Amino acid sequence: MASSKSVLTINFGLALQLLLCAHLSAVAQSAGGISSAATSHMCVVVVPGEIRPEFGCFRIGIAKDLKLKQAIFWHLYTFPSRAASDAAKSPSGIVVEEDGRVWLSEFGSKNRPSHGGHRIAVVGPLRLLPAESYTAEIAYSVMQPDDRSRVHTHSGPEAWYVLSGAQCLKTPSGTRSARAGATMSVTPSLPMELSVTGAEVARSLTLVIHDSTQEFGTASSWKPTDACHP
Repeated sequence: MASSKSVLTINFGLALQLLLCAHLSAVAQSAGGISSAATSHMCVVVVPGEIRPEFGCFRIGIAKDLKLKQAIFWHLYTFPSRAASDAAKSPSGIVVEEDGRVWLSEFGSKNRPSHGGHRIAVVGPLRLLPAESYTAEIAYSVMQPDDRSRVHTHSGPEAWYVLSGAQCLKTPSGTRSARAGATMSVTPSLPMELSVTGAEVARSLTLVIHDSTQEFGTASSWKPTDACHP
């Protein structure tokens, strides 16, 4: 008899858990399918054709063994087609397709001449640490409200062009924010945590230029203290 009571108690507990999960799922769906639980992301490599998650940070373009000056600018263009972008690309350029557009990233002086396309932004100067060669990587991030990156650092500068929503960057030197259409950048070796502010999904293109002998990024033990505000 005691055994059957235990089974009954366990079954009731499972039923209660299932009912609670169903309720939480319904609440998330009624809010547009976006969960309120914050998620920590790190940028991962995406192989062409690979199915990726709805949210996250995805490394989608790379140029290796670059010989660059120690102060450069990121020139970001859009083109009407991949073929047009490939035709205009320099040997060090990076072409990616995201957010319904074809993007070309080029690196050089502030007054670097354009070879077609529509110039979207010029970000810099980005100051590089001395290295024999550099690797430039483009990432595309899609983060929902309250999402954040892991606390990390890079051996080179990082820069962003915000496509939608708003983001906040926490560093030991303070916080800074950017909204759709704006850019931001940070110097090498600076611990940071990027988070989404406001109620809109944030999308951005990110550039990291690092020493070719170093990893894209590494985790940091620094703990953010400042708060981000919408």
